[in-house]
Amino acid sequence: MQVVFLILSGLLLSACGGGSSSVAVDDNGAVQAASAAAGEDSAGDSDSDSGSATDSDTDGDGDTGSETATAAIDIYEKTFTARSADCADYSDSYSASVRDLTGSQGFDSEVTVTADEGSCTITSDNIPNHDFNDSSANFRADVVKQSNQFVLSRRPLKAAQNDALSAQMWDAVMLNGVVVDIKTGGCYYPSERRADADGNTEAGCPNGGINWQLVALEYATKFGVDQHNAHVQPDSGSYHYHGDPNALFDDVPVGDGSPVIGFAADGFPIYGSYIFDQSTGAFRKATSGYTLRQGSRGTRSDSNPGGDFNGIYEQDWEWTDAGDLDECNGMTYQGQYGYYVTESYPFIISCYVGTVSQTFRK
Repeated sequence: MQVVFLILSGLLLSACGGGSSSVAVDDNGAVQAASAAAGEDSAGDSDSDSGSATDSDTDGDGDTGSETATAAIDIYEKTFTARSADCADYSDSYSASVRDLTGSQGFDSEVTVTADEGSCTITSDNIPNHDFNDSSANFRADVVKQSNQFVLSRRPLKAAQNDALSAQMWDAVMLNGVVVDIKTGGCYYPSERRADADGNTEAGCPNGGINWQLVALEYATKFGVDQHNAHVQPDSGSYHYHGDPNALFDDVPVGDGSPVIGFAADGFPIYGSYIFDQSTGAFRKATSGYTLRQGSRGTRSDSNPGGDFNGIYEQDWEWTDAGDLDECNGMTYQGQYGYYVTESYPFIISCYVGTVSQTFRK
């Protein structure tokens, strides 16, 4: 088996919290990471650098991003392994050549992460590092490259109160450069011309005042998502996730659990699903604190879909603190707050604990 060794300046494919890393990529696409540095920084150290010459501040401008032009790192269908909550530790350029499987078209994914003393900038064309639009999907529009640039705080702080998700903002950006958009534009609106027999429509809902908003991954059509729980914004062609991307972390966690796979608009990290349960000495998936309501919604009317709570509307769910995670789908684990991918509602994030960066406005 031929093995190719790559030295990365960031921690994207490293299981360690600091230091440069050597990554072995075999001819089956598997990635193995081993630290190349002795005496690493801890993963929770927000001031740590990646230790590579390309990440050091060689010109004295305070920028910890890449100072030397280097070839982009190929991350096609690679999973992430690092758990550092400091976005600066991912400073580098990344690329992948992928395909729209149904459209039979090739795309180039390009992501660059740069950092200064207080913030990171993620620049992306919003094309994923994996193939997309498989036969299970029903995209309403073609995927179009975007010109996204998001600025994140390296040291986000919790706000005095949680902030709601907004249809005018992207909720997060993953490390492969693709945005997250949990909320849908669908609702119970029986007078809308495209409403189905149950009075639900995937589009055309009035701005504000939606009492029964559809949950993409619970609705019968799943809004046409592909195997990565993603579809396309009809008006812009922007590819975006509604849940677990099924591509950015694996089911064989090590250390403290799943890696960082992205950052929410408030700067806090998003982790994969797995945590290490000290009580059992085993890994398990973090569980949502939301519970499906019991009973009936009431009598169907123009403003009430009626029927029993079944999970297809946001209002079918209530936070009962029944799982590991708080109302925003996050928790403090090993001293670091972050959001977690879950198998049930809200799937990634349901509100913000920090201050949202306005660069995430659509």
